[in-house]
Amino acid sequence: MVNPVRPSWTDRAPGVDPRRGAAGAEALTILHLTHQGDGAGSTISIAALAAAQRDAGHRVIVGCRPESLLAATAHDTGLEVVPLAFERPARLALEIAGVARQAAADVVNSHAARDRAACRLARLAGRLPAACVMTRRQMPRSLPLSVMLNGFVADRTIAVSRAVARALVRRGAPPWRVSVVPNGVDLARIDRDVPGGAIETARVLAGWRPWRPTVGVVARRKDHAVLLRALPALERPITLTLVGVAPDPEILALAAAAPQHEVRCVPFRPDVLAFYRLFDVVVLPSRREGLSQALLEAMALGLPVVASRAGGNVDLVSHGEDGWLVPSRDSLAFAGALSRLLGDAGLRARLGARARQTARGRYALARTAAATEAAYRVALAQRR
Repeated sequence: MVNPVRPSWTDRAPGVDPRRGAAGAEALTILHLTHQGDGAGSTISIAALAAAQRDAGHRVIVGCRPESLLAATAHDTGLEVVPLAFERPARLALEIAGVARQAAADVVNSHAARDRAACRLARLAGRLPAACVMTRRQMPRSLPLSVMLNGFVADRTIAVSRAVARALVRRGAPPWRVSVVPNGVDLARIDRDVPGGAIETARVLAGWRPWRPTVGVVARRKDHAVLLRALPALERPITLTLVGVAPDPEILALAAAAPQHEVRCVPFRPDVLAFYRLFDVVVLPSRREGLSQALLEAMALGLPVVASRAGGNVDLVSHGEDGWLVPSRDSLAFAGALSRLLGDAGLRARLGARARQTARGRYALARTAAATEAAYRVALAQRR
């Protein structure tokens, strides 16, 4: 049976090779939109993509909340930022249409639910002549009617993994308008030097001890409880560092049930590179995943990873080759995977080396930017 969703890296417009980008093609004016832009992998993904597009010669504008992390990150990288309130959909639709018209935008690329709804209103009202692209970064939870309407209103829908694309099609999105373009990893971001002081601070916060393995989770609150319930089954004491979450009663109770291990919670920090230097294994326990930027960066750094067999994790990780996949919500499976990896340094080294190759090759940021531009060119042709 033929998959109705285009696979990664195959969208082409006339004269455009997504492996090389649109060399010689006319530069575009691109308006990115998101009402989110706080402490999440999507913020890193959008900022990196926008900067790569700017470096490729396009004019790139980021429309976001002025107090968001994305606004600060975009400012720091020299991107144009337009502050938006993201309040009532009708008002937001007028604001977006006004910004797009004033900037003479060729493409308006929305990344989150509120801006998708506003773009839909603007398009249906005839106020958004630019090509409309909607990027879906998470497994969809919208009602099928909403997904179907967005799928037909948008000139192109970009899904960050095949799992997201399949879910969109199941909910009514037209498959011929869906492109799969995974997130990319910004090597300049993760290959930079980390000051010794930052590493020392990370050691204190993470509870790092040289004689005890350190397992890290870098994510907002997901299925952390599943991983914590795995701790009593681990014979070797470990330090489990949860970066991006604050301790809550459930975490504290589950940690207390495994007193032989140490559990540390580190609330969100914009820069977690120093923590990756401390981890022996990185884990992502989640049942719904678009394509994890944190997991991708851990792999690019050569760290062995254990992830739930769910969503985009299956696209990113090949079980037993460049990582380890376990059933979602199965604490004993997580315990077994950790016991095996922590007890076999050779296996960790092999998985980490292959993970590094996968992330830096298949998910290079330049490749993501070129494939995104190819999808834009298809959207422009569709609009015309």
